[in-house]
Amino acid sequence: MQLELLISKFQNKDEKAFEELYTMYGKSMQGVIYNIVRDHDIAEEVMQDVFIKAWNNASSYSAEKGRFFTWILNIARNAAIDKTRSKAFKNSKKNLDADYFVDILQHSDSLDDKTDAIGIKKFVSQLAKKCIEVIELLYFKGYTQKEASETLDMPIGTIKTRNRNCIKELRTIVLK
Repeated sequence: MQLELLISKFQNKDEKAFEELYTMYGKSMQGVIYNIVRDHDIAEEVMQDVFIKAWNNASSYSAEKGRFFTWILNIARNAAIDKTRSKAFKNSKKNLDADYFVDILQHSDSLDDKTDAIGIKKFVSQLAKKCIEVIELLYFKGYTQKEASETLDMPIGTIKTRNRNCIKELRTIVLK
């Protein structure tokens, strides 16, 4: 089915369209969410919430503003970040087992295989190192701009400018 028609049916509350979009984008969204929350069960829960939010707010999507994938990706990323900032999430991570720390040590330094869940790793790797650092922290690890500023020891204004410029460059690469 043509994507525009599928999205239109989704916006008109067609359950079959919902199922198809869930099938098309579910794994990608879960990969992005997992990279932020680092817990499979929570990632699954957040992903389901994301699709419910998308369903309830489908009328707010506009093709003129961007692609559907980008729209739902932003919902997923924001939901995952909100989840990590919740009190319940923070409390659940107070007594982590050793496996979690081993995973952090193995995966926190670079874009790992899970990042490629949305197929963007090959595009991000074409960017300059300074762009990869910023995008990795802000989009794949769920850092705030302030946290990225502190981690990279840069002024927050530089982070904001670099983020904007790097995303613009990434958009150019992806749309070639």
